[in-house]
Amino acid sequence: FTEPKEQLGEVNILTSGFPCQAFSVAGYRQGFDDEKGRGNLFFETARFIEQLQPEAYLLENVKNLVGHDKGNTFNVIRKTIVEDLGYSFIPFVLNSKEYGNVPQTRERIYVVGFRDESACSCAVNEQPKKSLFTTKNADYICSINFEIPSPVKLTRAIHSVLENGKQDDIYYYPPGHRYYEELSSTMKRRDTVYQWRRVYVRENKSNVCPTLTANMGTGGHNVPLILDNYGIRKLTPAECLRFQGFPPEVKFPENMARSHCYKQAGNSVAVPVVKRIADAIATALDAKYANP
Repeated sequence: FTEPKEQLGEVNILTSGFPCQAFSVAGYRQGFDDEKGRGNLFFETARFIEQLQPEAYLLENVKNLVGHDKGNTFNVIRKTIVEDLGYSFIPFVLNSKEYGNVPQTRERIYVVGFRDESACSCAVNEQPKKSLFTTKNADYICSINFEIPSPVKLTRAIHSVLENGKQDDIYYYPPGHRYYEELSSTMKRRDTVYQWRRVYVRENKSNVCPTLTANMGTGGHNVPLILDNYGIRKLTPAECLRFQGFPPEVKFPENMARSHCYKQAGNSVAVPVVKRIADAIATALDAKYANP
């Protein structure tokens, strides 16, 4: 979009999960200097915020964004949002297994902010303080009323996500596969998830799925594996969606390539976590509308 405001009209809340590969520990961590230009897409997000002037925004990225380039990358993002655009900046790190009742380890940083509240710029995992405002209307400031989600108990186990019965043969490792000997000698338990780590197999002993990545369908080293009654196999794309918290009725198009399905699942967000954040944003905005 060259003129977002003219093409999109009024936008109340803007969300952006600008590409994380430039900042991820699983990638090359090139940041804003990413040779493919992925790191610079944050500034496109900033352009949309500037032109659309939404009441609030929600950003999502990998946890490593905070420490990338010794914190300089994150400081540039903060300065752009707060000083250049005039929004508050509330960053926090949530793990889907602790905040979404999803049996996957997935730590992500989220940043929430509200228009014309730049005084509320916080450290990671800190709530804005009322003392930042001296006006009698401090209780009606969106940033003050926004509450970072609190932890919830993990009640869902791995097997509540896995599909029953034998899956398509394409997902199984046959005895003649070059990795089969190493996999079969290590994978003995059926209540956990394993990973192929280039030259060895690692068991995830926390009884949750390891972080799903976009490269798991293209031979990447974080391919999640399980042992079922029929052999050693990869997680199916449908199971990957479930590990992201999508309901069973959400499915990929039938003609979509498996590699693309895996990539989309790995690039997605943990839905229950984002819903809790969205609900918190809505609550903060409701307080503002109730007390104009």
